[in-house]
Amino acid sequence: MGGSPHGRNYDETPLIATWEVTQACDLECDHCRAEAQPDRDPDELTTEEGKQLIDQIAGFGHPSPVFVISGGDPLKRPDLFELIDYATDQGLPTAVTPAPTPLLDQEVLDTFADLGVKRIALSLDGATPEAHDEFRGEEGSFDLIMKRARMAKEAGLGIQINTTVTANTVEDLPEIADLVEEMGAAMWEVFFLVPIGRGEELAQLEPEETVEVMEWLYERQKGAPFRTITVEAPHYRVVADNLERETSGQGVTVGSTRAGKGFVFVSYEGDVYPSGFMPTKGGNVMEESLVDIYRDSDLFRMLRDSDTLTGSCGVCEHREICGGSRSRAYAVTENPMASDPLCPYVDELVSEPAPEV
Repeated sequence: MGGSPHGRNYDETPLIATWEVTQACDLECDHCRAEAQPDRDPDELTTEEGKQLIDQIAGFGHPSPVFVISGGDPLKRPDLFELIDYATDQGLPTAVTPAPTPLLDQEVLDTFADLGVKRIALSLDGATPEAHDEFRGEEGSFDLIMKRARMAKEAGLGIQINTTVTANTVEDLPEIADLVEEMGAAMWEVFFLVPIGRGEELAQLEPEETVEVMEWLYERQKGAPFRTITVEAPHYRVVADNLERETSGQGVTVGSTRAGKGFVFVSYEGDVYPSGFMPTKGGNVMEESLVDIYRDSDLFRMLRDSDTLTGSCGVCEHREICGGSRSRAYAVTENPMASDPLCPYVDELVSEPAPEV
């Protein structure tokens, strides 16, 4: 079944629906999935088409998905406030992921708060200005993020901090966690790199290292004022559960979504993907409803069916609660149902036969 710890059926309704409103951005981040450019693309959904998409997201019913306005940099769209206003009027809990550039000023943050934005997400990928600015490709980005986080809190906005884990950023995680706490963030989203876009050039962790990192993440968030979630690393569920059983004798469920199962991504052109990191589409929102694509397209139904998993993921005892990163499997093998190459259980199980599909 498609149940979740959030009380919704992921076969029917995603927890998160993200719209990449533009690929335009003034930054050149090392890990950029979108390979963002300075200028807007003329094929972006128009304002009216964007409102049609928002209607479709509201069409999932109650509880509605969290609507995330992403990019590129959403602030490069002059109609951003109009789109936010429309979304909140439809009752959608709305979050924005603005790029940390001078466009994100006090007036913008105050307007976000006035329009009912629940949370903004800021990216922090290094514990020092030198480390973060090098990763983001923009001098002064670290200081700007720290200032904007304070301004957002003063405006009454919730804050989420996003961090990308690579072989080069992993050593900074403890100090980044301290900064997340100091900033008063409600959530820390830790993304385990998928090698697509500019991220193909970055070094990933070894599979065994991910378990150590995830155990540390779980222990660090215990008692912390922020919640920790992982992205493209669903075996965090397994690691956290095993660790809790060892320490307290009882298991634990940590919230997590998977590509096409709890998460859906709409590109600037209206193409619908299971994830922003899996460039194989299930349809286009200008041709059919996002609700129908998510619930009924062959691609999305396959991704939610654990019986279609192959290799180690297909025979793993944890395939129902984990299932591996379908995005990373696709990036490395071009088969979205293959084993997640970042999973530490692959070597242990790879020689076992996969089920018939």
